[in-house]
Amino acid sequence: MRPCSTACLLLAALCLIISGAGATVVTTCRAAANSDARVDYRFCVAELGKHHDSPDADVWGLAKVAALTGVNNADDAIYDIKAMLGSKQQQQQQQAGGGATHGALARCQKLYDAVGFAFAEAVDAINARSYAAGKGKVAEAVSLTRQCDAALAKARAVPSPLAQYSSYSVKIAAICTAITNLIK
Repeated sequence: MRPCSTACLLLAALCLIISGAGATVVTTCRAAANSDARVDYRFCVAELGKHHDSPDADVWGLAKVAALTGVNNADDAIYDIKAMLGSKQQQQQQQAGGGATHGALARCQKLYDAVGFAFAEAVDAINARSYAAGKGKVAEAVSLTRQCDAALAKARAVPSPLAQYSSYSVKIAAICTAITNLIK
């Protein structure tokens, strides 16, 4: 059996890239950042690289991974909100006139529950190759996140106790949208 020539190896590599198997977190995040200025390349690589499905994922799979990390972020936000609502300090603030913050946090708990569902529905839509619907669900998640931010601002909860979750949701939504736009 004769060893494969350089041309043969190049052809095999080209076939892998065309089929999407050559997509990696790094190359996909680079392409997403190049196509959409809202994409934070380093954040994209760091966050998608953590997910257990990323090493074997093509561009389509990485779009789903991005949406799944949005679900995880929403779940983490809900966990922290529950802890804040149940803390003695929060209960004391409520009794001392801090009821607005408590009410805003309760509203945010419901909103982040909806954020998680919106990202999950985006995963389902992308999985079904309904990319416009998936991007619509991601946009809905961002809108819900902003509603929470507005409720906390109105309650004068400054700085927002959920700022990190809000920022994460917006960044991962931009990544999910940009990667979905890369799917051919």
